Amino acid sequence: MSSVQMSDGTFRVDICGDQTLFYRQALPSVGTGKLSVLLLHGIRFSSRNWLEIGTLESLAAAGHRAVAIDLPGLGQSQTAVAPAAVGEPAPGEFLRQVCEALHMDPVVIISPSLSGMYSLPFLFQHSERVKAYIPVAPICTEKFTAEQYGNIQTPTLIVYGDQDSQLGEVSLRNLSNLPNHKVVVMKGAGHPCYLDDPKTWHKAILEFLQSLS
Repeated sequence: MSSVQMSDGTFRVDICGDQTLFYRQALPSVGTGKLSVLLLHGIRFSSRNWLEIGTLESLAAAGHRAVAIDLPGLGQSQTAVAPAAVGEPAPGEFLRQVCEALHMDPVVIISPSLSGMYSLPFLFQHSERVKAYIPVAPICTEKFTAEQYGNIQTPTLIVYGDQDSQLGEVSLRNLSNLPNHKVVVMKGAGHPCYLDDPKTWHKAILEFLQSLS
């Protein structure tokens, strides 16, 4: 498993031997970074969204290492094959290999929508590798029991838009079983609440990350 910068300035990470994922990275101006933050994305989105709304830049400016990957079959990772069907929990081993290849251990995971199928199994199977968890109305929350959630002590910031009456409310109900959680409800925002109000989004996640140190 390795991570390389391509001749065009983009980055690729190899996992599982023949699988290659695209990623973007923003580094703090000084040092190696206070925290390592891995940003995932939803089914209609990609790492480009985190670039365009300034999340990568904001995290780096706050002194963190920020990496946003394109999930298998999406964005610029089109040739990679997803380890599970959409809507089914993927093996936790998948993100473990990604984090290992990118040298992100422990890692803070930001996980909206579709990416819950990757982040939740990783959280349950490798919680010791997760410094903190920031779910944004992720899918698959109903696939796990209240008891499983109750065993996870990882600091969690649950974020959702108050206009997201479907996944936002369902995921909140399940994720609230995590013992060590805080909730941020973004007013007037829909399912991709971070796109609707980047300023509030950045303030929420940066304050949460600061509270971890």
